[in-house]
Formats: sequence, structure tokens, C-alpha cells
Amino acid sequence: MKNVALYIHIPFCKQKCLYCDFPSYAGKEEHMLHYAAALAKEISSIKDKKIKTIFIGGGTPTYLSLAGWEIIRKSIDRLDTSEDLEFTVEGNPGTFTMEKLNFFKKMGVNRLSIGLQAFQDSLLLSLGRIHTVYDFKQSFEMARMLGFNNINVDLMFGLPSQTLEQWKETLKKVTELEPEHLSCYSLIVEEGTAFYKRFEQGTLNLPDEEIDRAMYHETIVYLREKGYLQYEISNFTKDNMPCRHNLVYWEMGEYIGCGSASHSYIDGFRYRNEENVEAYMEKINLQGSAIVERKKNSTNDDMEEFMFMGLRKTRGISKSQFQKRFNIDIHSVYEVVISKYTSTGFMVENDDNIFLTHEGIEVSNIIMAEFLIS
Repeated sequence: MKNVALYIHIPFCKQKCLYCDFPSYAGKEEHMLHYAAALAKEISSIKDKKIKTIFIGGGTPTYLSLAGWEIIRKSIDRLDTSEDLEFTVEGNPGTFTMEKLNFFKKMGVNRLSIGLQAFQDSLLLSLGRIHTVYDFKQSFEMARMLGFNNINVDLMFGLPSQTLEQWKETLKKVTELEPEHLSCYSLIVEEGTAFYKRFEQGTLNLPDEEIDRAMYHETIVYLREKGYLQYEISNFTKDNMPCRHNLVYWEMGEYIGCGSASHSYIDGFRYRNEENVEAYMEKINLQGSAIVERKKNSTNDDMEEFMFMGLRKTRGISKSQFQKRFNIDIHSVYEVVISKYTSTGFMVENDDNIFLTHEGIEVSNIIMAEFLIS
């Protein structure tokens, strides 16, 4: 039986954040229960797979009504899950309630991911977030009180008008709460978002690249002092509690995605589900599947992804894993790039691993692009 990771997508939000380009929607509350029923149907169709991690993301999963959760829970209960299942639910401050957190606990959820982004209400407001710092602290304390001992907090730097001082304050205040895990991302202005419109009009006041880099550097140095180990470009863990679900992606393991717009990678095929919520429900109910695209990865695709994803991790990629997976020595494919970057100090190669140095991580996008097999 195959071990796989399971991602479940809840597309509903109370309000769309100004930087968000995820397939999530505000104002579709009337579909919640119908969506939950279709989703439960899709989850129930998973057969002959051992689920080792579950990650429920969105949207804002915690915005889904309890009645909707009830429907989904029944389908999750029927899955064949491993003994040491990591079960994460993502949510936003202001949408966590005692009732929902208790429900998650009973459902087997043992990891929470809370989207905070910044520790200043003025910045939260300018991002279009619906919560305050106070709401975050309340949600965090409530989760701790109910015994959640594996909590991630999402943070963003490089925000419009954000100063280095504000980012330092965010790191300081959040680490005082001692979450087990932190994800720290630099803002990317994506097409189709409200921020992108402002960016095009020239009214989005972003920190310059030097400040953005200083913020990232500060993140690594400060979090290390506070006992957080960086194990991936944007992810840090205390007490060795990395996100096992995300490691499946970075290590190119197999996963199934359920829900609108979700992706799967199984048996060398990539699948993608219908993005539109109404069309997703219709497809599941009429055809039993909402897959709109199915593509077999070529060996080159797989090699490229193995390198892109693996080099995001601080320990990098394993040469023996590459050999085992593709039946070819990594140097016969990537000799030129590897020697270019190891000789310039952006990359290190040891007995079995190839990984980026701190300098390499800062220009990782440029380096990764060179692993494309033309």
C-alpha cells in the first residue's frame, strides 16, 4: 500500500486579502455545505492509500461552518491513516473559536498553522487582513489552552511601507510566544491581485531590495539566536518539528489533493482539479471527479523538480536519491551548473548532499533557473 500525503482545499474567505492570488473566494458562504458534501465525496473516493499527513488549507479553513466541518470529518474518519499522522489545519485569527478548536482536537488535528503576517495593526489593515494583533494573541492562547503543542505562525516581510524595525518587532513579539514553527515569506506581488493594480499605477510603496534582503538576513540570524533551525528557505522549526506535509512536496513524494483547484502527484502523473467552486461541485456530483488536467511528467520534468524543490531545503538534495530515482549520476546531467556554483561559493557539495550556502539562498531564483534542462 502506498504512503501518500493528503491536501484538502477549503476555498472560502470572509474577505480577500489584497496580496492574495490563491484560488479563494469571499461572498460564497451559501455554497459552504454543498461544497463540503462534494469534498467529502471526493475524499471518500481515496482507496488503497495509507495517509501519512493531512493538511487542510485555503482560503480560510477555520471560516467554514461547523456543519460543514461535520460533513468533512466523517469522510476523513474513513481514511486509512498512519499511526503517527501529522494533521494540520490552517486558519486566520478571528475565525478560531473554542468550539471549532475543540472540534479539531476531537477530529485528530495535532498541528495548527495561524496566518498572522505582521505584528502591527496598521500593516494588517493595509494588507486587507480581517484581524488584529489582539485577535491573533487570543487565538494562539486559546489553542495552547486546549493543548495544541505544534503551532506554526505565518509571517510576511517586504510589505508596503514596512520598516526593518517593524519586522524586527514582529519577530521578537512572535518568538516570545514560542511557537514550534515559523514560516517567513517575502511578499511577492502577483498578477491579478489588488496590490498588482497599485504596483502598476506606481502607488504601492514597497521596501527596496536592499531592505528586503536585510529583513531576510535578520530573520535567519535572529531566529537562530532564539533556537529556531532553518530547514527550508522560508521555514524554521524549534524542537525539531518541521512540517512533514510540506517536506513531501520538497522531497517530491506523492500526494493527493482534494477540493477545488487542488493538485495531485501520483505515479508520475500530475493532476489538477477544477478551480471554480460551482463547477467543481457539479463535476464531483455528476462525474465523481473534478480533474480538468492530467499530465505525465517527463524524466526531465522530474529531474528539474527534484532539484528546484530539493534545493529549497537547507540540507539540499541527496545525490544517492537522485541516482536511485533516475538511474543516472547527477554529475552527468548537471556537472556544469554544479561546478559553476560550488566554485563560486554559492553551493556546497559533500559526500551525499548538494546544498545552497547563505549567499546561494539569497540568489536562489537565479541558481534554480539554471537547473532547467533545455
